Amino acid sequence: MNHLKQLIYNSVKSIFNIEVEVELTRPDEKFGDFSTNVAMKLSKELGKNPKEIAETLVGILSENTELVSEVSIAGPGFINLRLTDNAIFSLTNSDIDKIYQGQTIIAEYSDPNPFKPLHAGHLYTTLVGDVIARLLEKGGANTVRLNYGGDVGRHVAISMWSIIKFLGGESPEKLSEIPASERPLWLGQRYVEGNKAFEENDNYKSEIIGLNKKVYEIHKKNDHESNFAKIYWTCREWSYQAFKELYEQLEVHPFDRFIPESEVVNLGVKTLEDQLISGVYKKSDGAVIFKGEDHGLHDRVFINSEGLPTYEAKEVGLLLTKWKDYHFDKSVIITANEIDQYMKVVLKSVEQYEPELAKRTLHITHGMVKLEGGVKMSSRKGNVITAKDIIDSANQASIESRAETNKETVLAAIKYALVKNRVGGDVIYNPVESIALEGNSGPYLQYAHARARSILAKSTIDDLVVPGDLQKDERSLLRIISEFNEIINKSIIDLSPHLICNYLYELAQVFNRFYESNRVIGDDRETIRLKLVELYADRLKSGLELLGITAPDRM
Repeated sequence: MNHLKQLIYNSVKSIFNIEVEVELTRPDEKFGDFSTNVAMKLSKELGKNPKEIAETLVGILSENTELVSEVSIAGPGFINLRLTDNAIFSLTNSDIDKIYQGQTIIAEYSDPNPFKPLHAGHLYTTLVGDVIARLLEKGGANTVRLNYGGDVGRHVAISMWSIIKFLGGESPEKLSEIPASERPLWLGQRYVEGNKAFEENDNYKSEIIGLNKKVYEIHKKNDHESNFAKIYWTCREWSYQAFKELYEQLEVHPFDRFIPESEVVNLGVKTLEDQLISGVYKKSDGAVIFKGEDHGLHDRVFINSEGLPTYEAKEVGLLLTKWKDYHFDKSVIITANEIDQYMKVVLKSVEQYEPELAKRTLHITHGMVKLEGGVKMSSRKGNVITAKDIIDSANQASIESRAETNKETVLAAIKYALVKNRVGGDVIYNPVESIALEGNSGPYLQYAHARARSILAKSTIDDLVVPGDLQKDERSLLRIISEFNEIINKSIIDLSPHLICNYLYELAQVFNRFYESNRVIGDDRETIRLKLVELYADRLKSGLELLGITAPDRM
């Protein structure tokens, strides 16, 4: 692709003495392998009709018979180019662009809060974040995987209030009566009960506000001995253990660090106090706010009227902690869409005194995750769809399908079903479709890879021939194989995992059409076609691995 860009660039320079940025796109196969609008870009500068410019360029481009086999003009002046078979094959040996080489990039994702259920949204951001971190690494970055969670704050106080009520007082010894397997669900139930009390009873609300301060106090005093502290630390550890078990079950890349809110809150508060003096933050009715309205956003509270830091204050502390510890080139944060506006206010406030940190931070948001036919989830109301619900539904669909599935297949089903969606919109998870061995699913692509490996295993030929002088179906397959690195490069630049999914599914479909019409084993062209099968299987495997999905040789 770079050779073709250079050829077009040199041709423009030699004929018109103009340096131009060459852009290439992939047209429908019947029009060629690449298309460029360079003639239209030159039209205004040269004062000529684009078609006239294109006709001039076609002549010189056609002279490079090693790279180009056919050049034509389409529409208002697009130039379509068909490469030689050898040139198409050379694209399969191109390298992934290391656009992040030498950069330290933080990928922060998952971010579940202890004392609350780990819901389907956390599952989504965990899986998408895992792929985005892999893409950053593929692009050459020194990638730091961070996980941030709220171990202090009102939600913790809500849960602690309900836990203490359930135990009949501050009796940490009674926690041992809760079976280990039931602890995550039990904590989720306590949060729902506590939140209901907070919203419906003013006396309970006051008690919970008091407990909120008490949670901050045990951190400030490093208290591990009081009964209240023992309950807190025990239940916090239960949550962390549940998170750890889920990550192991999902087989995602381990996190480099888990940062709890309690670790960053002091830095956040100190920064707010310093910037309050400088005028970035303002006092309002006993609280500390940032006037987002002055910047086209909305005002937000960073320290409430009780003197306690809000999520916003902790986010400030987190951003400064990241900078202090990693001096990052970029920090990518992946959260739900509902956090979008509040993060804009946080970053705008930080921009006033640390503009480079705000500039280097990229916030990617995603929609809700729902089971097909399900209702909108809310952990406060107790109708939350948990990560476990999604996994259980995939396992149940696997059992009911009576297909030959296993843990790898179920993981592939879940990961692919969530990641194949463009990041940003809501995701409707259909467990039956996700587990199917037909259609656009993870198991289908696993099966496609295993099928290709079985073809290779049937051959006794060791020396495969580099494809050349290809037949129509062979060339069509090689053409889409040659797009692999382009797709990965674009996925890395855009941080868009769904592009890989789209490509792999299309690749498998092209191969299926090829294999249905073309014999491989025992054919006169066996050595060439086996090479194509090998290239195809290798690309499938590499793409699935970037998605965190295994590519078994047999299914």
